[in-house]
Amino acid sequence: MIKNFILKQTKVPLLSKGLDVYALRQKVIASNIANVNTPGYRRKEVVFEEKLQTVLQRTLPGRRTHPRHMPIGPQRMGEVQPEIQDDPSNEFHSGANNVDIDREIVEQVKNEIRFLYGVRLLQGNFRALRASIKGRFDQ
Repeated sequence: MIKNFILKQTKVPLLSKGLDVYALRQKVIASNIANVNTPGYRRKEVVFEEKLQTVLQRTLPGRRTHPRHMPIGPQRMGEVQPEIQDDPSNEFHSGANNVDIDREIVEQVKNEIRFLYGVRLLQGNFRALRASIKGRFDQ
């Protein structure tokens, strides 16, 4: 119980959620690439950052005093969930569907960079936690 409390006071839960989102996005991009020539396939994308940004911009004050109460005020960052949506564009890049292979490859590389950066940040958080538990900080 103490361990969960300590971890919740760090950026570890948010970074962990970010890595989960990047992993999901990687699967969606792989699916888009695999279906580049499938007639009628609709390109899919993961929506998360936009939803998170909306939550961060809300300023309505409020607080739940019991877990069964209706949420009031801004949604907590940990409650934001990624959503897979169909791309509504009707532009048929491959002749069969709206998947643009060049765009998918670029998105795949950007997603991989974000994932690796998230891993580095998470490692740094764990290093700092470990150092604080040991009572020293290595520079």
